[in-house]
Amino acid sequence: MSALHVNGRDHTVDADPGTPILWALRDTLGMTGTKFGCGAALCGACTVHMDGQAIRSCITPIAAAEGKKITTIEAVTGGSDRVGAAVHAAWVKHDVAQCGYCQSGQIMSATAFLQSLPKGKQPSTDEIDSAMAGNICRCGTYARIRAAVADAAKTLA
Repeated sequence: MSALHVNGRDHTVDADPGTPILWALRDTLGMTGTKFGCGAALCGACTVHMDGQAIRSCITPIAAAEGKKITTIEAVTGGSDRVGAAVHAAWVKHDVAQCGYCQSGQIMSATAFLQSLPKGKQPSTDEIDSAMAGNICRCGTYARIRAAVADAAKTLA
């Protein structure tokens, strides 16, 4: 049994401590917004936050999450998260999503990046590209992703 703190709630997960967080979220807790992509931390579809940092949940074992706060796409886009709301609005405004499969990971990386910026800082294109590196979009909406992250940063300033 492992104890996980996900989206502000405590959960007990009956799984091997080496089980990736992704499978505890999806299979045990029913939080299917976090996607399985590659299983090797290369695509970013499985990105969640652990204590505010973007991590790849497909390779991070639940043992590494004990005592830490996990945040998923469900909390970032469905709750009162100010940064998440700004990112979500920018995603819609810039019509980022096409197939949508990578979007939860993209949004989680974008929100972690924007939360890490000093208040009012406007990130450069290079900073946005660096922060979003490792999140693959098969549809190639990178220019719209970049524009949406920059727009969300302006909204938050």
